[in-house]
Amino acid sequence: MNAADGPLDDAITDFSRRLVDVDGVVKTVYAAGSGPAVVVMPEMPGISPDVLRLARWVRDAGFTVHVPSLFGIDGAYPTAEGGEEVVRRACVSAEFRAFAGGGTSPATVWLRGLARQAHAECGGPGVGAIGLCFTGNFALTMAIEPAVIAPVVNHPSLPLDDPAGLELGDEDARAVRDRIARDGLKVLAYRFDDDRWCTGRRFAAYRALLGDAFDGRVLPGRSANTDPPPFFRDVVGSPHSVVTAHLVDEDGHPTLKARDEILAFLADRLSPSGHSEKTSG
Repeated sequence: MNAADGPLDDAITDFSRRLVDVDGVVKTVYAAGSGPAVVVMPEMPGISPDVLRLARWVRDAGFTVHVPSLFGIDGAYPTAEGGEEVVRRACVSAEFRAFAGGGTSPATVWLRGLARQAHAECGGPGVGAIGLCFTGNFALTMAIEPAVIAPVVNHPSLPLDDPAGLELGDEDARAVRDRIARDGLKVLAYRFDDDRWCTGRRFAAYRALLGDAFDGRVLPGRSANTDPPPFFRDVVGSPHSVVTAHLVDEDGHPTLKARDEILAFLADRLSPSGHSEKTSG
């Protein structure tokens, strides 16, 4: 897909555009940088300029960032009308499980394959995975793949109809719990305290599943950007996207601190020395 026209869209000219084949399923992935691989998944309604800003920060921190196109128009500014249509399509897509009882989204199988390929190409001790909103929990499910060693779960919104639910089938939940216990992984997560799509009940469910391996951090909603793009203002309707649409790019701001904590987490987990210390301790 190509970026839509408009002064607020992002043409994504500083990334290479690749077609990645995982078991016969081909998707577009935007890649840039050098160093260990980090998969940055889009939030609704797609690979927005704010998602790309986060990806560039990851790239500039010393990683090879991979941004898969999963829904929406790549690079498009998030309008309310266009975003609502993307959400409607995703909710009925066979690739995603947006509602309670659906289990794990099939798209995560492809994402685990992307992580394997990225690790083989980039080397290092493993791969980082950053999920956002609709894809928030995907970062956790990707940890079933042994290459994924640094999962970051940002404001996970699925299932949309169960604020205390997790977008995980029972078998995958056991596999994730076993992987984290076996390999000592940590899961970093963020939400705003008044987020209506990712509530305290959701974080409590993660804590119940993962125990002390879950590091859930909560920011005050009053710190969120008060002038986000129309989709987030009119459709999301509450503080939500900690390090993208609701981030305030000012020194010392809580959301910018969250970004820095994520980059530090990736650096710690994906550095050869940091990884060896954790796996040998």
